[in-house]
Amino acid sequence: MSSGLLTLLQPRPVASQPPGRGQDPNALVLGQSLPLSGPSAQLGLDYRRGALAWFKSVNREGGIHGRRIELVSLDDKYEPSQTLINTRQLLKRNDLLALFGYVGTPTTKVALPLIEAAEVPLVAPMTGASLLRRPELRMVFNMRTSYRREIAAMVDELVRDAHHRIAIVYQDDAFGQDGLEGAMAALTSHGLKPVAVTTVQRNSAQVGDALDDLMAVNPNGVVLVSAYVSSAALATALRERGSSAQIMNVSFVGTQALQRAMPVGEANGIGVAQVVPFPWNRWIPVVADYQRCLRLSDAASGFGFTSFEGYLAARMITEALARAGKNPTRQSLVQALESINDLDLGGFRIQMGRDDHNASDFVELTFLGSQSWEP
Repeated sequence: MSSGLLTLLQPRPVASQPPGRGQDPNALVLGQSLPLSGPSAQLGLDYRRGALAWFKSVNREGGIHGRRIELVSLDDKYEPSQTLINTRQLLKRNDLLALFGYVGTPTTKVALPLIEAAEVPLVAPMTGASLLRRPELRMVFNMRTSYRREIAAMVDELVRDAHHRIAIVYQDDAFGQDGLEGAMAALTSHGLKPVAVTTVQRNSAQVGDALDDLMAVNPNGVVLVSAYVSSAALATALRERGSSAQIMNVSFVGTQALQRAMPVGEANGIGVAQVVPFPWNRWIPVVADYQRCLRLSDAASGFGFTSFEGYLAARMITEALARAGKNPTRQSLVQALESINDLDLGGFRIQMGRDDHNASDFVELTFLGSQSWEP
């Protein structure tokens, strides 16, 4: 497959100038809204860095059918109101081929009506929410598996290790609500009920109420469905209060972002579900290529699960672009995505179809230690 360099544009008000002005008329333009600043910025920065590593590699080799890939990235700070503004701006561009790599459930949720109405494909949003996996959504193509699968694996692990007094903490928005429903279903499958259910707020480290709720029941397992800001604050506070509960996070928390947000050593033992293979295992061919691309693109940055997910998402959309031909349309890109059947990227398989827009079921659990995993 021919490849393509993703040229990263700094966030700017796209609508302030006519769509396409100053841009390469031959470029394949992808648009995204994600947090590039604010409390949750690390998730968006890491995801974009991994995607750019692959797009740059592709463009160095001549692009897709001779056409360069260009990514327009707009900052939404993980706030739905800004995602809505960004999406409207992107959809005004005459040269926009597809949307790619939105980050977050509440942010992506508000954009869905616009995306479906405009019939613009949204490829590989970084969310496992069920609301993006409804069959009536014809424009959404998910690479990662669902939060329900992640949480089922997390609860299975807790129960196997005799952690039956399980509490649920969820972010008080669409992301957390989806996680709550998944956690309740997973507990029910084991004949269990949560010993406590409590909430934290998006983009906030103020977790005192949730901490009090947990300490009142002394759980030995905690299913935590939130981004890293509140997850790190709550996990740190639990340890300071003497809790030894096994904490389990969904993948969206961002493994390295979580570690960086906690005092040294305090993250040890915390579990995180992962939806991509281990990014330091060079015996997996696609991991070796990810590391090669990232070193060429951003030598100062280390490897990680979130940037690897961005890289794999970029691999998926470039595969579809290659299949869509030299002059792809939005509809031909949709058809190309639906044609991806049992594709092995080198140790990570994806598969979609007309009635299945969910490419992967991959889930595995990791547990944090003092190591950084860097080679």
